[in-house]
Amino acid sequence: MNRFHQLISTSLGIGYVGKGAGTLAAVVTAICWYTLQVGEIPNITMQWAVTAFITVLGVWSGNKVEAFWGKDNQKVVIDEVAGMCISLLMVPLSIPYVVAGLILFRIFDITKPLYIRRAERLPGGWGVMLDDVLAGICANVLLQVAYRGARFF
Repeated sequence: MNRFHQLISTSLGIGYVGKGAGTLAAVVTAICWYTLQVGEIPNITMQWAVTAFITVLGVWSGNKVEAFWGKDNQKVVIDEVAGMCISLLMVPLSIPYVVAGLILFRIFDITKPLYIRRAERLPGGWGVMLDDVLAGICANVLLQVAYRGARFF
């Protein structure tokens, strides 16, 4: 197996931590998202570009490592990174929103409501990534409602 795909799919080795690697990957992503942008005017285009790149890279690497590790192996955590990024797109860059995004994303990722679990049935990297993409979208929708509701009142 190609070491590049091992490195990408495990998010630079986080996936090797074992139990809790998905949560750790989401936490590290949330910290990076915040620290790399704090003090800057958020660049929405860059946020979308980075998130899309990570998602496409995850599908590609997910396809490659599945042949060796099996379907959606716990070492593969690039999906949590992509889902966490999606949950924070166009959300205010503040610690409360980032923490809320992390909590909401993990709730949706773990419980997989609203037919999110069905996305895992897709073959290869799409099955690995899509459930977390959908969990990230659900978390983002709730954060957008909270943000816009807070601005309204």
